[in-house]
Amino acid sequence: MVVNFHTVNLTKKHPLQISRGVHDKSQNLFIEIVKDGITAWGESAPGKTEGAKSAQEVKAHLTRLINSDINDLSIHEVCQRSKELKIPACALAGIDIALWDLKAKKAKLPLKDLLGLPKPKVPTSITVGINPPEIVKERVEMIISNPQVRALKVKLGSPEGIEYDKLIYSQVIESTKKSNIAIRVDANGGWSLDEAKLMMKWLAERDAEYIEQPLVEGDEDKLKFLFESRALPIFIDESCRFAEDVANNYQYVDGVNLKLMKCGGITEALKILNVAKSHGLKTMIGCMSESSVSISAGASITGIIDYVDLDSHYNLNPDPSEGTSMIDGVTMINSLPGHGAKLKTENYA
Repeated sequence: MVVNFHTVNLTKKHPLQISRGVHDKSQNLFIEIVKDGITAWGESAPGKTEGAKSAQEVKAHLTRLINSDINDLSIHEVCQRSKELKIPACALAGIDIALWDLKAKKAKLPLKDLLGLPKPKVPTSITVGINPPEIVKERVEMIISNPQVRALKVKLGSPEGIEYDKLIYSQVIESTKKSNIAIRVDANGGWSLDEAKLMMKWLAERDAEYIEQPLVEGDEDKLKFLFESRALPIFIDESCRFAEDVANNYQYVDGVNLKLMKCGGITEALKILNVAKSHGLKTMIGCMSESSVSISAGASITGIIDYVDLDSHYNLNPDPSEGTSMIDGVTMINSLPGHGAKLKTENYA
């Protein structure tokens, strides 16, 4: 097995501001595995909270993993070895995605078929970041000018406080009043318990569909106080990284949001889905600053997921990868073996 690394700069068309800061560019590491005449692809999007702040750190961790001799290990054994070596989740995700791509290509099947899953069918949300109302107006109008768009995810939890959040959301309502667009809200842990109670009631009165991560990661013990009289369904994101986090928090949430970079790839994502469903929870899949390679891997499992937020590649200028498309609002995979995506040749380094 030959493993090649490709470091690629990604630039966003529009900077994305959330409660923790502004993101306008990133550098991702693409993993190319060549084995038995087959080339497979994975992608790692580094993140401070995911254990590796740069593509260089990801590469160093994966080099350590590969040098531990994983050539004859199963995908599950690679994941176990990764845990033993304390490989960060965002690094593991890249090689896990590539190994599943390789496995499906060997079987000459699309990844979803290898896993026995239905095709994607849930339209993706398109994200609207924290911005002044006039910028929000401009962005929303641009997004919904695409007739395929079915839902918006509005980022709140502004450092300016909840009154500013209300201005942002009110502008979204105004800009979508002539459209049949679902509106979801993600606070990215930007509210206190009291603010979350107030905002959830206020948002429910204005037709928000659900609230994601109302409280900061680490305040999970406060979810029970929010849950008992909640005005909106509660999903956790940063508070749910691995399957055990679902088991620890299921009593006080309505659903969980998994991300491949946060959990370590397809293998752990499937565990999260199984645990969530065993507890009767709704499920969601989101993304970080990812191109079509990671997005296509995530889309391959969305046939059994309730809500989809696989939209980061739509905001890249350009997307360095290819393999996904939007069809009737759905982030759709193609019918090729594997997850169906690859890094464009002009981005090989």
